[in-house]
Amino acid sequence: MTDAIKPNGELTLRTLAMPADANAAGDIFGGWVMAQMDLSCGIRAAERARGRVVTAAVKEMAFALPVKIGDTLCIYTDIVKVGRTSMTLKVEAWAQRYLSHVMDKVTDAIFVMVALDSTGKPTPVPEE
Repeated sequence: MTDAIKPNGELTLRTLAMPADANAAGDIFGGWVMAQMDLSCGIRAAERARGRVVTAAVKEMAFALPVKIGDTLCIYTDIVKVGRTSMTLKVEAWAQRYLSHVMDKVTDAIFVMVALDSTGKPTPVPEE
């Protein structure tokens, strides 16, 4: 890990950055990274809600470093707030550089997820 900075939250998803996810310069598209973050939030929030969830909002997001082909993208999630029907998650994306143990923080964001019932209406998040 660079500068002794470590990820915050629970490792929720690891995936390999492949050529199909990159531009001509070999940098992975930011939209692909964001999609992996969204998947991670969906996994973590659905586990907490014990049911269906949707993404309601994504707060400010800026990319500090590129992800390259061959890097392993590691997504960490932390549920920082649970409301009546919503959950707020702090999400960090880290790149484990190809064939190394070097980890660089790529971006982070706040995602708001909402629990839904079987008809698609917001439903209370159950107690832990």
